[in-house]
Amino acid sequence: MSTIESRLAALGVTLPDAPAPAANYVPFVQVGDIVHVSGQIPMADGAFITGKLGDDMDAGAGAAAARLCAISLLAQVKAACGGDLERLVRVVKLTGFVNSTADFTDQPKVINGASDFMVEVLGEAGRHARSAVSAASLPFGVAVEIEGIFQIR
Repeated sequence: MSTIESRLAALGVTLPDAPAPAANYVPFVQVGDIVHVSGQIPMADGAFITGKLGDDMDAGAGAAAARLCAISLLAQVKAACGGDLERLVRVVKLTGFVNSTADFTDQPKVINGASDFMVEVLGEAGRHARSAVSAASLPFGVAVEIEGIFQIR
């Protein structure tokens, strides 16, 4: 039986340390067996992935940024589970915000980067409800921000 960590390793993904909040909020809140994870933004090599979809970034690059957000979401879930990612039962919902122009309409394609990653790593437990919405701007000029709700044991 494969574990979540072994599936991540097979994909060449190492979860980073859970990112610290940038303001006066907590990275996650657990209520019963549900964990609400604050919005995660895409980072690679210590730098934010910035851009505006429909202007200087296409949906493929946006989906890659969304995948990075999903990796950070799982890092937060791991922290919420005391380091034991096997306590994760399922992804309940993702809400994705896409920094995009007024005429850009492929927000779902962008957020697929996160959704596809969750299913790739977690199988059926990664399938979730979802929203993908446009935003005129996002913190630090990032391309995408994604928050999530997860069930743990």
